[in-house]
Amino acid sequence: MRSAPWPRRAALGVATLALAACTTLIPPYQRPVAPVPPTYPLDVTPASVPGAEPAADVDWQRFFADPRLKRLIELAIANNRDLRIAVLNIEQARAIYQIRRSEELPTVGIGASASRAAVGNGVATVYAVGLALSSYELDLFGRVRDLSEAALSQYFATAEARKAVQISLIASVANAYLTLLADDVQLRVTRDTLATREEGTRINKLRFDNGAASELDYRQAESLLEGARAALAQSLRQRALDENALQLLVGQPLPADLPPPLPLGTEQIPYDVPPGLPSDLLERRPDIRAAERQLLASNANIGAARAAFFPRITLTANLGTASGDLSGLFKGGSFAFTGTAQLLQPIFDYGRNQANLDAARVNFNIAVAQYERSIQNSFREVADALAGRATLGEQLRAQAAQTKALEITYRLADLRYRAGAASYLEALDAQRLLFVSQLSQVQTQALQLQNMVLLYRALGGGWKDSAELSAVSNPTLPPVVAQ
Repeated sequence: MRSAPWPRRAALGVATLALAACTTLIPPYQRPVAPVPPTYPLDVTPASVPGAEPAADVDWQRFFADPRLKRLIELAIANNRDLRIAVLNIEQARAIYQIRRSEELPTVGIGASASRAAVGNGVATVYAVGLALSSYELDLFGRVRDLSEAALSQYFATAEARKAVQISLIASVANAYLTLLADDVQLRVTRDTLATREEGTRINKLRFDNGAASELDYRQAESLLEGARAALAQSLRQRALDENALQLLVGQPLPADLPPPLPLGTEQIPYDVPPGLPSDLLERRPDIRAAERQLLASNANIGAARAAFFPRITLTANLGTASGDLSGLFKGGSFAFTGTAQLLQPIFDYGRNQANLDAARVNFNIAVAQYERSIQNSFREVADALAGRATLGEQLRAQAAQTKALEITYRLADLRYRAGAASYLEALDAQRLLFVSQLSQVQTQALQLQNMVLLYRALGGGWKDSAELSAVSNPTLPPVVAQ
């Protein structure tokens, strides 16, 4: 039988390589079913609010209105070390992907060699210089390509993880800032209470010295005064600790030229984001998308482990000039070409390939569990924030009403004491209850604002930023050959 002409053989070889380029042993991927209910508990908002933007589409510059907080967030994005590590992880994953991608193409370099061999009673020496192709693997079963696909998914996972770190950082800075504002309000309340108790103790001391009041009244007033001083010291210490926590998040000491803050209140956060449906989290939460990218990487590793059972064909070639003498190189007639193809079919590997495949399958199952856990954690975070939104407003209203009633109670008890119609213990008790209620009201007000921040973060808001940061969060890569 006559062999096919050279052009036909070349075309057949190209077609074979093209067919091999489409081969992959990666299992078909199907997204796991989300292990959460279809709706959130305690969600009283409609599933679709006309004109409402999802949290993931509201950039943090619009979500927060306080100029001082915005400046602190900008500093944190620029200086926070956790975010910096996340960005560097992206660059590392990009480099690893480029390494894997380069293995799909042959590496060509300039090589030089000298060899001596015994031939009969003499010794033959050969010198060669030229282009060399070293151990290029024909990826007939997609092993190298599957490893490249796994590295690409890992790269995108680190990019999503970077977004998740930024979301967490912005929420942490906002909540630390709101805590600091609440500390300032509580300090003001404590100082006002301390001043009132100092005046009350002074008056009772004068009354006691002049026989108009008992020592019991004076000692009760003195006890309440020292309690206020202890509360002030505790508030000062707590504020210092909270400021240290904020500085750690910002990554530097707080500048002295920060804009003035807005008063603690709902005007600091003008947006009330709609929760949507739990299924929306799969597309809007970067940590869930990162977990799914890890899942895709594990799935691609299964394909690479499967391909290891099939033969590997590697090519080695040299094209250049060769001569028995150094002076004969590059002279006429010294052209030389050598090529070697090596096929290796695993037969006895003592279970190594099977163990690699088993490990890849186990890693895939682990990735599935981690993906499902990230969905469940996200669902719980949103549900917890919705529970806070449904109850904290009423709690704050009731505490404000209680504080107002206690202010009147204290004023009336003090008047009754001054008129001699009641004991000083009654006035002291009313003052103590008023102080506790005032502090609780400030704490609940801060908690309500922090809960709005937590809902924003839980719904995937906070990673959209300026164009420069969006470019970092959505890095581009060379196009991937379709399978």
